[in-house]
Amino acid sequence: MVGNRDQIIRRRRSVRKSRFLLTCLVCVAFLAVAVAAGPGAGAAAKTELTFWSWRTEDIDAYAKFIKAFEAKNPGITVKFIPYKNTEYNTILATALQGGTGPDIVQLRSYGGMEALAAAGYLVPLDAGTVPGLAKFPKDLLKGATNRGDGKTYGVPFAIQTIQVIYNRTIFDKLGLKEPATWDEFLKLGAALKAKGYVPLANGGKDGWTFETLFGGVAANFYGGNEFADAVIAGKTTFNDPRFVYALRKMLELRPYMPASFMGVAYTDMQMMFAQEMAAMMIGGSYEIGTFERLNPNLKMGVFAVPGEKAADGGYVGVYVDGSYGINAASKHKEEALRFINFLASAEYGQMFADELSQPSAVPGVKPKHPVLAEMLALAEKRSAPHLMLVGFRFEQPSGSTLLQNDLQGMFSDKLTPEQVAADIQAGLAKWYKPFQK
Repeated sequence: MVGNRDQIIRRRRSVRKSRFLLTCLVCVAFLAVAVAAGPGAGAAAKTELTFWSWRTEDIDAYAKFIKAFEAKNPGITVKFIPYKNTEYNTILATALQGGTGPDIVQLRSYGGMEALAAAGYLVPLDAGTVPGLAKFPKDLLKGATNRGDGKTYGVPFAIQTIQVIYNRTIFDKLGLKEPATWDEFLKLGAALKAKGYVPLANGGKDGWTFETLFGGVAANFYGGNEFADAVIAGKTTFNDPRFVYALRKMLELRPYMPASFMGVAYTDMQMMFAQEMAAMMIGGSYEIGTFERLNPNLKMGVFAVPGEKAADGGYVGVYVDGSYGINAASKHKEEALRFINFLASAEYGQMFADELSQPSAVPGVKPKHPVLAEMLALAEKRSAPHLMLVGFRFEQPSGSTLLQNDLQGMFSDKLTPEQVAADIQAGLAKWYKPFQK
C-alpha cells in the first residue's frame, strides 16, 4: 500500500512538472511573438503622417482624398493640418528651421518653394521615386524646381488661370454679352453700373488681390509673352513704356469697382459676387468652387479680359499653384513617398478636379465642371505667365511685394504709373542680377 501511494505521488509530481514546463513554453512563445510584433502587439502597427496646408477651406475635400489613400494603404494614416493662409509661410519656415514640421508639406510655387529647397529642408523627387512625374511637362514642373540645382522638390497640384468671372443671370436679364474689346468691356461696366449693379467686385484692401487683377489685365497692354520673356531675361526693364502703359490702363477700371474699394477685403469681394450684388470679378479659377459653395444657385460664365482690338483676343494669366513635397526631417520618408505617389496619380488628379472644382496639374485629367473646362480652353488659346510670381518672387523685396504695395498706392492716387514702374525696377535691381548689368 505504501509503495503504491509513493508511486501515485511521484506521478502527480511528474504531471505538475510537465504542466509547468508546458506553460513556460507557451509563455516564451507568446513573448517571442509579442517582441517580434513590437509595440501594440495583437494589432497591426500604423504610421501616422502629418500633412500641413494653407487650405483651411478644403478640409472636407482632403478628408475624402486621404480616406481613398488610407483604404489602399491600411498601415498608414494621414493627419491633415491646415493653417491660416496669411500665417502658413511663417509657421512652416519656423518649424522646418527647428528640424520639426510635417511629413508632407504643401508648398508654394516658384520662389516660395525654392527658398525651402535651397536650405535643404525638402527631399528631392524624380521619376525614379515618383514615376508619375515623368508625365508632367517641364514648364509645369518649373513651379516645383529649384533653379540652383535643377532638382524637382514637389508634385504640382493645380494650374490656375485669371479671367473675368461673370453672373450669367444678370447678363441675360439685362441683355448683355461678353465684350470683344477693352472699350466694350468698359462700356459693359458703365451699363451695369447704370442698372444699380457693382460691375467689378475687385477691391484693394488686401494687396495680393491687386496682383491678381494685374495678372488678368496687364498682359493685354504690355505685350504678353514677348515682354514677359524680355524682362525676365533682363533684355528690358520695368521702366519699359509698355509696362507703364499697362498700369495706366488698369486705372481705367476704378469707376467700375465698388465704392470705397480700397477698404474692400478679399472675403468682401467673394461675398459681393456670390450674393449677386456684383456682376463680374477678375479672379482665379480657384474661385469657382468657393462661389458655388456660397451660392449653389449661382450661374457663372467666364471670358478673358479683352485686348484693345477684337482680333487680338485676350490674354489669360496662368501659373502653377503649388505642389506637395516631403520634409527632409521626416522620420517616415518611405510612407510619405507612398502618399506623394498617390498625389501624383491620375486617380487623385481627377478627385481633386471634381471635388474642388479646380484645374488639376496632373496630366490627362479633364475637369467635369463646364465653367472650369471653359477656363482651361481659354487658357490654351492665349496665355501669359503670372509675371511676378513666375519670374520675380525669389528674394526680397520680391516683385509681388513691390507690385502689391505700389498698386495700392497707385489706385489711391499716391503714386503715378511711372513711379510704380521705377520703384519696382529699383527694388528688384537690389537682388536680380540681370538688372545689375
